[in-house]
Amino acid sequence: MSTTPTKVLVPADDLRTFSAALLEKGGLSPDHARTTADVFVWAALRGVDSHGIARVPAYLELLAKGVANADAEITVESTTPAAAVLDADRAPGPVALSAAADEAVRRARETGIASVGVRRTVHTGAIGYYVSKIAEQGLVGIGFVAGMPNMGYTGVKGAAVATSPLAIAVPARDHAPLLLDMATATIALGKIRQAKASGTPLPEGAAATADGTPTTDPELAVMPLPLGGVKGSGMSLAFELLTSVLVGAPIFASFHSDDPAGRKHRQNALLIAVDPAAFGDADAFTANVDTTLATLKDLPSADGFDAVHYPGERSAAIAARRGESGIPVPPKVWRDLTEQAEKLDVPLPKTLD
Repeated sequence: MSTTPTKVLVPADDLRTFSAALLEKGGLSPDHARTTADVFVWAALRGVDSHGIARVPAYLELLAKGVANADAEITVESTTPAAAVLDADRAPGPVALSAAADEAVRRARETGIASVGVRRTVHTGAIGYYVSKIAEQGLVGIGFVAGMPNMGYTGVKGAAVATSPLAIAVPARDHAPLLLDMATATIALGKIRQAKASGTPLPEGAAATADGTPTTDPELAVMPLPLGGVKGSGMSLAFELLTSVLVGAPIFASFHSDDPAGRKHRQNALLIAVDPAAFGDADAFTANVDTTLATLKDLPSADGFDAVHYPGERSAAIAARRGESGIPVPPKVWRDLTEQAEKLDVPLPKTLD
């Protein structure tokens, strides 16, 4: 197969339809395939390519190996109006967390604030998508995820905790919503792989060898180090308690036990929806969010900075540009997608010149 020398530009809608078609051929129902594809395209639009279309082949592999359950029976358990636990039955994260976000919004409309724990899902994708989904309904969205240990913990030899992310989305009236989406790691695993491919040294204190020794050599680095040392370590451990332990599906303890099942891939999450109307005037809230963001942006820029930005602002601008000009798909990702398309007999999407 010939290689593609430059990035391919694909319209977002066409890329979404194409990705959904591949995922459906991979075993997902049409609705679940569209939901999963929408999460990938959302990330790609915002420039988060590590969680974008490159994930499609990986999810097809998860489905083919049975790690992700294409026929999951998702159930919701609840003993109080403001809280619920969604058992994903190993459904892909985009399917489980999208359902959890909808459930959290529905309950928060009635109770003012609601939380939905997600148990036994597989790779949650871009967690910012789900809190943004909540913010689109005029509510504040907060999310935590815990997964398999793949990051160092201050004072521990080797991988101990997960690069567990946190995301917060706050709706505004005229501005793009504030969207804070961060991991508890100093650097993403994908960035380590990219540095290894390019031979670029890693930043000081960002990654470590298998025994936890910090290194800037991408050939030796196998795991990221926690953000802010003990701060990132503590956040990751806290998120394990707020997600996995809270819903009765511990990951950390079983991973470090003698039980082989403890190494089976899985993730848990907690989504929280907060209705500003329960605290006062919802319109006044979004107006004051705008004022706060505008005040920040009007502060004098430090030397070396052209402007002051708030979390989510620049990625929203990237999404607007890519929505008009198309999503750039890197050569390797395009080759992988082309191979999957040929294998599954799915036509390639149209590309832009």
